[in-house]
Amino acid sequence: MRSSLMRFEIATIFPAFFAGPFDHGILSRAIANGAVEVRAHDLRSFTHDRHRTVDDRPFGGGEGMVLKPRPIFECVESLGIAPKEQRDPACERVILLSAQGRPFTQTIAHRLAELERVVLICGRYEGVDERVNDLLADEELSIGDYVLSGGELAAAVVIDAVTRLLPGVLGHEDSARYESFGLSDVDLAADPAAPGVDGVPRSTHGAGGILDYPHYTRPAEFRGAAVPEVLAGGDHLAIRRWRRQQALAKTLRNRPDLLQNAVLSNEDLVYVESLKAQRFQA
Repeated sequence: MRSSLMRFEIATIFPAFFAGPFDHGILSRAIANGAVEVRAHDLRSFTHDRHRTVDDRPFGGGEGMVLKPRPIFECVESLGIAPKEQRDPACERVILLSAQGRPFTQTIAHRLAELERVVLICGRYEGVDERVNDLLADEELSIGDYVLSGGELAAAVVIDAVTRLLPGVLGHEDSARYESFGLSDVDLAADPAAPGVDGVPRSTHGAGGILDYPHYTRPAEFRGAAVPEVLAGGDHLAIRRWRRQQALAKTLRNRPDLLQNAVLSNEDLVYVESLKAQRFQA
């Protein structure tokens, strides 16, 4: 179980990169308030030649350069991290960020938020020597089906996603409950810390793994587009039903893959099928 302080360690060849992303917004406040500690470690400090070489040509030929294992191993080991086979997965994890990793999801973010320390290894060039993955890292993660120049942007994404789940970091704890990929109504009802009747506010549903519903604020009319009438009517049950339907519609439109594993009620399933029928007829 995580202590009051969450620690992130970043192994990178560009430690100065993180001066920007962590100097603003929620992350900046979390660091200033002592909820999170972030340290970037320069892999070039763990080289042993006058050129501070961190990469080399790949065995077997091919384009590009590959990050060498030695600087990465020595950097991570300098942090007092236990060997992979002795590491306590409930306290700390070493993560390699690469395009070959499994997708980083909100579920993984919740799991990482329970740890005391997370070490993020930023890949570069053509990739990282596979022995880093085999002998050092606990898991390999990717933030999307595309290729970045390096893992620094991915590290910033992971740290932001995990930090906002920590207690006291957001202005209101429910901000991390009722959003895209959030908990289901069943999970919220079982959570004694959740507000509302049976743990679920009268005006909304738990996301249950799908996308969030559309949000509106003042003015009520902007450039000819008005806020949906139901949101101004004061009928919380009607609002709740409308929001759920809009969330399902947006998920079907933008991320239909999420519906396969989402927590859906019978009413949800009927509505989704009606949407599919409308699309087929169109």
